[in-house]
Amino acid sequence: MQIWVGLGNPGPQYAMHRHNIGFMMLDAMAEIHGFGAVKKQFQGWTQEGRIGTHKVLLLKPATFMNESGRSVGEALRFYKLGPDALTVFHDELDLAPFKVKVKTGGGTAGHNGLRSIDQHLGPDFRRVRLGIGHPGHKDRVTGYVLGNYAKTEIEPLSDLLGAVSAEAGWLADGDDTRFMNDVALRMGQA
Repeated sequence: MQIWVGLGNPGPQYAMHRHNIGFMMLDAMAEIHGFGAVKKQFQGWTQEGRIGTHKVLLLKPATFMNESGRSVGEALRFYKLGPDALTVFHDELDLAPFKVKVKTGGGTAGHNGLRSIDQHLGPDFRRVRLGIGHPGHKDRVTGYVLGNYAKTEIEPLSDLLGAVSAEAGWLADGDDTRFMNDVALRMGQA
């Protein structure tokens, strides 16, 4: 089993924030791949299903971003899995909007959700970095990250969610390079 976590903040007031792209990603994935009903467990919301031949548990922590590690740690302990079974989908300031990069391990780049997971499990988990771009000055970061997507961004956002979901089989297989290449092709970025 793999556990795929989408980072975000719970509540309808946060639904379209750039910081919630991880939640949006898991919702799209569950719909496209026909995952089961939402359950409340591990201090979050889960859905079980398959991507290709792989059993995947989707987890959206309900703990708010800066406590995500509690929820993720609880799920991994329950299934007796290590960080190698974990993939975290999150917003990334240092990537251009709607670009996708995958990496395992590394720092948290000031991301409170990643920092919390790192504190609970260490840094050696796979991250799917979903680009949101940078507002240009560090003083504008909080308002930008916690701001809604603009109307002009909704179509490319929808395209990104669809492309990542469609190519998720490569991610489940562990072929991160093929996954990134095929998402870029679908997005017209190759």
